[in-house]
Amino acid sequence: MGANSSRPRRTLAAMPETITIRNLTLTPLELKLVERLEPPVFITLPQESNLGLNNITRLIAGRGCSSPYSSNKTDGGGHGNENYFPFQPHDPKPRLVTASQDLSISLAPFTESPTTIFPPLEAHQHQGEQLRLTFQEPNSPDRRYTCEIPGLSEKSIELTFIGDNNAHAKEITAIYLPHLAYIALFSSAQLSSWMSNLPDSIPLSSLSIPGTHNSPTCHVALPSVRCQAVSVTEQLDNGVRFLDVRVNCPNLDINQPEKPELALVHAVFPIALSGTRYLSGLLDEVYRFLEEHPSETVMMSLKREGTGKGSDQLFGGILRKWYLGSDRWYTKGRIPSLGEARGKVVLVRRFHSDFGGGDDDEGGIDGSVWPDNVADGVCGSGRIRIQDFYEVGRVEQIEHKIEYACQELERSARMCLQLPCGAEELQAQREAMPLHINFLSASSFFNSSLWPDRIAGKVNPRMVEYLCRDHAVEGRGGLDDQVVGDAATGVVVTDWVGHGGDWDLVRCIVGWNARLQLKV
Repeated sequence: MGANSSRPRRTLAAMPETITIRNLTLTPLELKLVERLEPPVFITLPQESNLGLNNITRLIAGRGCSSPYSSNKTDGGGHGNENYFPFQPHDPKPRLVTASQDLSISLAPFTESPTTIFPPLEAHQHQGEQLRLTFQEPNSPDRRYTCEIPGLSEKSIELTFIGDNNAHAKEITAIYLPHLAYIALFSSAQLSSWMSNLPDSIPLSSLSIPGTHNSPTCHVALPSVRCQAVSVTEQLDNGVRFLDVRVNCPNLDINQPEKPELALVHAVFPIALSGTRYLSGLLDEVYRFLEEHPSETVMMSLKREGTGKGSDQLFGGILRKWYLGSDRWYTKGRIPSLGEARGKVVLVRRFHSDFGGGDDDEGGIDGSVWPDNVADGVCGSGRIRIQDFYEVGRVEQIEHKIEYACQELERSARMCLQLPCGAEELQAQREAMPLHINFLSASSFFNSSLWPDRIAGKVNPRMVEYLCRDHAVEGRGGLDDQVVGDAATGVVVTDWVGHGGDWDLVRCIVGWNARLQLKV
């Protein structure tokens, strides 16, 4: 299927005069007070040198504002390499409030509310004034929350609960988009166990699931090979639930007595210059995580790549005999419910095999006929719908990639699970709903400006912006026939999340599961 480009791509506009707030949590809130604060005190590091940076950051409170991806300034108003750091003494004096205003602005769940608040003045990067916002749960003056925007780093801001009893306090995160004068509020789910809040009956295709592309490629490697900043364990601990794994298969005797070790690769390259990494080690990480977090599931896409001469059929036979035979795996052909998948690895099969392709066959979710380099495509089995446009030959084409990714988010958002319903009707709905898989990754081997980290530096902030402001808003996206259902994002497969502790993109994706919780 071709991409729908009937609407022009978004262009940057002048910043709005006043702030808009979007409440994407289940908690009704009221904005009660806004205060303007004098600018924080900063120290400035020399632009030309980061020498001793780690030592300096131990001596100051707060986090740096350098880009999590590269030293290049990115588009869209975020993540530049300024080398500014907040300085806060051990016993700082209270910040001076230069102005304040009492308000009563209702923020119902999943609504957008304009305000009369002018954005904070920015003297230079993060050295401008801040706003302190105070929110309250309706009719509960003892349950208030505050945050200061912009934060002292580019990352999201945790709201601080104000009250005597925080036993029932909500955990809420604010993401501020300064160039849009826009604040989005998300539920601060425990990312290590976010699936524990969802009912067993929900099919995985109805969820908003963060994923990573070439998931184990976090090691020192060729720049075009490395796609991730942190280990698979750290990814899982921070909410990732879809792993994309490429495996080399040598031509060997499947009946050999010893379990064959299968090397992890990215295309024809090893994923680490320091030595071979193996599938068995990766699976140990995943199994350990699931043992510690039995409420969770991990979807794993397995694909044969590399220089090995083994066939897809041999690869499948090795997996079935040596790797998939335990109760740790869900290998049926149909998309499972969350209850069926908890504590297990769900196989997404990107190789041909003789496993069989039926719902109850043990071949995994069939992605063997995978459309290549498409903006919108359906796998041969019909169970998976994908956006995987990856051949970006020029920097200008990154805008096309962003457009296609947003359109796939809109297609996923249309799906609507009709609840409550009986078991048979729920099963029929599950069979009719494909699994949306949306790759944010792209690269060009021959152009250093288009290596995975550089593209992620442009794509990821724009995805955060889209998920905060535009996702699930009828008429605001790029598809003429945009209709909003449950607003699930589907599986969103990312590069370079978690660098420098920045998990905002993952948190935005997970946060959209709250919309589904309204109906269950």
